[in-house]
Amino acid sequence: MEIAIIGASGFTGGELIRLLAGHSEGDVVCATSRKLAGTAVASTHPHLRGFTDLEYTNPDLGDMDVDVAFLAVPHTAAMQYAGALMERGIRTIDLSADYRLPRDIYEKVYGVEHTDYHTVPYGLPELHRKDIPGALFVANPGCFPTGATLAAAPLAKRAHTIIYDSKSGVTGAGVSPSVTNMYTSVGDNFTAYKLTAHRHVAEMRQEMAFLGSSASVHFTPHLLPVNRGILTTAHILLDDPVTQEEVDALYEGYYGREYFVRLQRPSLAGVRGSNFCDVAVEVEDGGKRVVAVSAIDNLVKGASGQAIQNMNLMCGCAEPDGLMVVPLQP
Repeated sequence: MEIAIIGASGFTGGELIRLLAGHSEGDVVCATSRKLAGTAVASTHPHLRGFTDLEYTNPDLGDMDVDVAFLAVPHTAAMQYAGALMERGIRTIDLSADYRLPRDIYEKVYGVEHTDYHTVPYGLPELHRKDIPGALFVANPGCFPTGATLAAAPLAKRAHTIIYDSKSGVTGAGVSPSVTNMYTSVGDNFTAYKLTAHRHVAEMRQEMAFLGSSASVHFTPHLLPVNRGILTTAHILLDDPVTQEEVDALYEGYYGREYFVRLQRPSLAGVRGSNFCDVAVEVEDGGKRVVAVSAIDNLVKGASGQAIQNMNLMCGCAEPDGLMVVPLQP
């Protein structure tokens, strides 16, 4: 398969190229950047030197002759590309938020009019695997909703309230420099932000509703002074008590056949650089509060790795192809 990465100069674009270098059936032949056209990809991604000799280009979509495209562009930009890619029959995975939500909710959450809306599968394979194979276009989930949803999904129907508390590495803010991600803001510091109104909570509520849950869902993110990773603690409040044995059996039954979800004590180092989501669950004495903790690499399972997982399902490849990366611990 010949692959294009539209918007390849950012963190997610670099991760796509890194991971696809090990894919048995895919070859990145086009990496686009409007500002960097004509310069070597390795000039902005020096860790990829020796793995790619591509230069950034800025082609017209009509001249792009590929089998698969990844949209690694900012929110509100993907809608400018989606229709043309679908018309040409190019299988596309969108890493932005433009197609994750129903149109009315998207416009409310992101504060913009959606100019080219399509209903497409939501690409969280562990929940939506049946919708992804053969799809022409898939919306890759947000990083926070991926870790949060996988932490709580097996107990969704039993919960009346779910409170997500997530800690994220700085790469979640993107590659463009800002006061938020500069060293003097992040180093030797730890902060909460968007305490009650982060835009990703809409996806979290959407997925709980998809699972048949009527739970009230709440979310607060925090910024960690680390490069990669999201650690999410889900406080799952139940009407009816459960035992540890019941919950252990429930999670094992739900994820026992999922290659990329591992039931073990989570840590950021334990998943760094990989597409794994590690989950551990503990029942509070009394059985009405369950604490589920998940860890993912926000750039891999939270973005580029999950996008490749979706590509593999869409195109009939082995699901782990290109993703057999051992986590980098320590």
